Amino acid sequence: MQFPESWLREFCNPPITTAELAELLTMAGLEVEDTRPVAPPTRGVVVAEIVEATQHPNADRLRVCKVNAGAHSPDGPLQIVCGAPNARVGIRVPLALVGAELPPAEEGGAPFAIKVGKLRGVDSFGMLCSARELKLSDDHAGLLELAADAPLGADIRSVLGLDDTVFTLKLTPNLAHALSVYGVAREVSALTGAPLQTPRIEPVPPRHDQKLPVRVEASDLCGRFSGRIIRNVNTRAQTPAWMVERLARCGQRSVTALVDISNYVMFEYSRPTHIFDLDKIHDHLEVRWGRPGETLKLLNGNTIDIDPSVGVIADARQVESLAGIMGGDATAVSDDTHHVYVEAAFWWPEAVAGRSRRFNFSTEAGHRFERGVDPASTALHIERVTQLILQICGGEPGPLDDQTLRLPPLRPVTLRVARAAKVIGMPLTQAQCATVFRRLGFEFSEGEGTITVTPPSWRFDLLIEEDLIEEVARIIGYQQLPDTPPVAPIRARVASESRRGPHAARQAMAALDYQETINYSFVEERWERQLAGNDTPIRVLNPIAAPLGVMRSSLFGSLLGVLHYNLARRAGRVRVFEVGRVFRRDDGTPDSGTSVAGVAQPLRLGALAYGPAAMLQWGQKERAVDFFDLKGDIEALLAPRRPRFVADTHPALHPGRCARVELDGRAIGHVGELHPQWRQAYELPQAPLLFELELDAVLARDVPQAQPVPRHQASWRDLALVLRDDVAHDRVVAALAQDPSGLVRSVLLFDVYRPTQPTGDIAAGEHSMALRLELLDDQANLTDERIDAAVAAAVQRAQQAFGARLRA
Repeated sequence: MQFPESWLREFCNPPITTAELAELLTMAGLEVEDTRPVAPPTRGVVVAEIVEATQHPNADRLRVCKVNAGAHSPDGPLQIVCGAPNARVGIRVPLALVGAELPPAEEGGAPFAIKVGKLRGVDSFGMLCSARELKLSDDHAGLLELAADAPLGADIRSVLGLDDTVFTLKLTPNLAHALSVYGVAREVSALTGAPLQTPRIEPVPPRHDQKLPVRVEASDLCGRFSGRIIRNVNTRAQTPAWMVERLARCGQRSVTALVDISNYVMFEYSRPTHIFDLDKIHDHLEVRWGRPGETLKLLNGNTIDIDPSVGVIADARQVESLAGIMGGDATAVSDDTHHVYVEAAFWWPEAVAGRSRRFNFSTEAGHRFERGVDPASTALHIERVTQLILQICGGEPGPLDDQTLRLPPLRPVTLRVARAAKVIGMPLTQAQCATVFRRLGFEFSEGEGTITVTPPSWRFDLLIEEDLIEEVARIIGYQQLPDTPPVAPIRARVASESRRGPHAARQAMAALDYQETINYSFVEERWERQLAGNDTPIRVLNPIAAPLGVMRSSLFGSLLGVLHYNLARRAGRVRVFEVGRVFRRDDGTPDSGTSVAGVAQPLRLGALAYGPAAMLQWGQKERAVDFFDLKGDIEALLAPRRPRFVADTHPALHPGRCARVELDGRAIGHVGELHPQWRQAYELPQAPLLFELELDAVLARDVPQAQPVPRHQASWRDLALVLRDDVAHDRVVAALAQDPSGLVRSVLLFDVYRPTQPTGDIAAGEHSMALRLELLDDQANLTDERIDAAVAAAVQRAQQAFGARLRA
């Protein structure tokens, strides 16, 4: 929301400075994002009239002008050499006198000083200025032509109001009532007590009885519809300079007089209106929801497909306007227009919200209607538009047609003064609260310790008691709140030793040479289908961008997106991780303060490694990161707990290079190489390695338990077992370690032998594993007999489980 301060002060002019006004609005919840002067400083620039203009004797493109600068030319007209094509007798233009200072050509430079000059042998005592030289706009096609009644010799800053300030407000969606200059002035009046000047808008007497038939078929789309025919309008009339100037300072360029009038009333009263070319409307108008197969060419040139969820204004033949958002090209006014139909309506916010985003554009009208526009003032604002049209373009107005179907109910809200004082944190009286509501223009009734407010039609945000408490707090002033220290006892909560914090897990990942990344929880739908095997992802009702339409159930897609981003910037080695939530359907999840019914939201830790395993160095040869690098990272992350890696499949991972990670017999995630299909689909030069684990499992840890130092020395025995090729070593290690006597403390694989040709003791399809057994008895020394018995029992367990035999 952008507007000039001078326009605001016409409605409410409190005795405070610009800086104080900006601070006041910000502290009241209407954040002032920026204030800037409408023009940079100038000095010595006045209004002058060209009284004579002759051709320069020595230059084809220059003219020698005589100008009357009023009191600044007591000895007669000043001679100025000018090259502007529109320099002609009779126009009034800005004149920079000798000694004047103009804005610098570049920001931060010194002001441009005007001196007596000589151009092609002719003296020039000053300079006639364009809008660009005054830094008012980029227009430098000619001199800036002023109004014919601009006083000669007057300072250009006062004539053009260049000492004005443009305010830019950053408003939250609940502040729809402040999306106009009058709405902001109403707030300033309530905050300061300065009187609010509300211009009286008199009804325009009709000069004919013609009405356009309008049928409103959808009261859930349009609650009130007002319109009027104005005949014999001069659409080629020039928009007055004062209106062009105010629109420009609101960030809106001038188009035509009729369009400018509609935009002006929108900025003035937050009332979007639309003006149709009456002769292009076929028979009547109907307000309804769209129908399948209908299309509409908009004023911006886009042609859109209409569906039943979009509101439209149509005539007997076709759709003519997108309700509350933008008009159609077919009934747009032009220089050939003679009769117009002016429309103002109340569109239900939920009927407009999100429609602009669907068609990939936004409008000022849609921005206001989806937040709520006062339904009580449609007819009044039609009168305001009519007044301006008659004043600028002329015409013959007809009777006002006003249809009211269904308006938002004004439900009373009760404020308990005691509760307001408790919530705000300062003493309050009922009289103070009543004064606040009176200054805001609310109707209310008082009870014993309560005030019941009936929200006005322009306030869509007053629904519950807390809304009224907020109004009391901001009007009284947040700066009035006392600085009260907390009195609640503060008790330190001791963290459980069986669980480390998420930050410790982040530090562990950083120590393993990974960098943390943070991504959106909403992702592309194809990521969910391809990388998570999720055909029914949770959809986002109002996505910030069309591709980001579903909630992620895996971190793999987000990590691959980060990889793409880095590869596009020529990163050859990428190691990233993320700690974040995933979202999956789960009927067992209840609705509570920390969960949503039917949606599980567990935290996961995911990581991706791509490129060389280590940075380029002399100490080791360069090699690509592989499965075992990530396996080692997971083991280091979970240490001293020992995970188990079991061959498995995952939609995102290579079928032969993927493992399920198990901890204490429970699956906690997957690790592996990206599936070749997706590596090719995502155009990756090589396949990255990824893993994803449940964060709760990563954070859990065993509480250390003190054990005495063994009093006896351990013994070691090496075995060479011959097994089938399909027997995995972890199964063998587990079988050997399951010693009922408790003597076998650990089993370590230290060699694997696969002969190229069958030998006498190793047949085809077999291999040899060399394993070291550690044996220890805490209570007594081990004897050779006990050791040999334990080793023999271990070999027997392997033989029974896998058909293993000792290698000869």
